Amino acid sequence: MNTLASTAVGYIGHKVHVVRRRESAWLLDALGDVRGKTIVDIAGGDGYWAAELAKRGATTVALDLAEDKLHRGRTLPQPPGLVKGDALRLPFPDQSVDGTLSICAIEHFPDGKAALAEMARITRPGGSLAMSADALCAEHKWPELSEGHRKRYSVVDTYDEAKLTELLEASGFEVERTDYLFREVWAQGVYMRLHRWKYAPNALAPLGPLVALSDRRSDANQGAVLLVQARRT
Repeated sequence: MNTLASTAVGYIGHKVHVVRRRESAWLLDALGDVRGKTIVDIAGGDGYWAAELAKRGATTVALDLAEDKLHRGRTLPQPPGLVKGDALRLPFPDQSVDGTLSICAIEHFPDGKAALAEMARITRPGGSLAMSADALCAEHKWPELSEGHRKRYSVVDTYDEAKLTELLEASGFEVERTDYLFREVWAQGVYMRLHRWKYAPNALAPLGPLVALSDRRSDANQGAVLLVQARRT
C-alpha cells in the first residue's frame, strides 16, 4: 500500500467513525501536553493514534499482538514505534513511560486487573493514563444485541465508572475525570447495533453530531462507552 492510500485508509477507518473520532479526541486531550514525553498506546493496532500523539511532540509506541495491524502501521506516512507484545506482560521496564493510552481495549483482555497493573508498573509517578472501555450500561434491555456485540467484538468484560475506578485505584492510579458516550438508552441501542455490519461504525459517522448533542443534554449517569483520565500516584 502506498503512502497516499495508507493515509486515506487510516483517516477513513479511524476518524470517519461514529464512535472513535470523539472518543479519541477526548482521550488524546486527557493526556495533556505530551511534548517531550514518552507515551505507549496499549493494544494500539496499527498505531494511528500513537502517530497522532507524535504530531503533538511525543515519542510514541503502539503495542499490539496482531501482526497484520502492525504491518499496516508501518505503511503510515510517519509511523510510531510499533511493538508486538501482550498487554498482560508489557515488554517495557518499570516506570519507563510518561503516559499510557488505551482505547476500548481492556474489555477484550482476559484479565483486566492484570492489564491495569502492568500499565501502572511502566508509568512513572505523576504520569498520565487515558483510557476508554465498553460499559454497555443498558445492555440488559437488548439481550440479543448485547450477545451479538460481545461476539463480534470479542468483549470479555464490561466496565462502568464504579468498577473501573475501583480497579484503577487498586492498581495505583487516581481517577481525575470520567465521562460517558452514548448516554441515552436509544443511543446505547445504536451503539450495540454496530456489530451487524463490519463498516457500520464508519457508515454511521454522520450520526456522530446527533449522539454528541444528545450526550451534552443528557443527565444520565450511564452510557455505552466510558472515558477515564487518571494519574499515577
